[in-house]
Amino acid sequence: MSVDTIAGATIDLNEEGFLTDSTQWNEEVAVELARREGIAPLTDRHWQVIHFMRKEFAEKGTGPTVRLLGKTSGVPVKELYELFPKGPAKLAAKIAGIPKPRGCI
Repeated sequence: MSVDTIAGATIDLNEEGFLTDSTQWNEEVAVELARREGIAPLTDRHWQVIHFMRKEFAEKGTGPTVRLLGKTSGVPVKELYELFPKGPAKLAAKIAGIPKPRGCI
């Protein structure tokens, strides 16, 4: 585990760069995490997915898989890969400040 300063806040990250405490997340942190992953600026469609990921995590304790994300977020799988090219579920979860979804490598 490491500690980083992101958007002026002290954030605890695991070895893969995921927040270990989702309550440390805010939209400014998301913008910086996205920038670090080469995604800037975040569009309305990015935010739709990011907020959906956080909602799913809050309700179910885990983020959705890519397949479920494509079926339930309102953003088709093809577009998810355009928005989050390095792996939609994993990258969207990282930017959303939640743990890596089960099944992601």
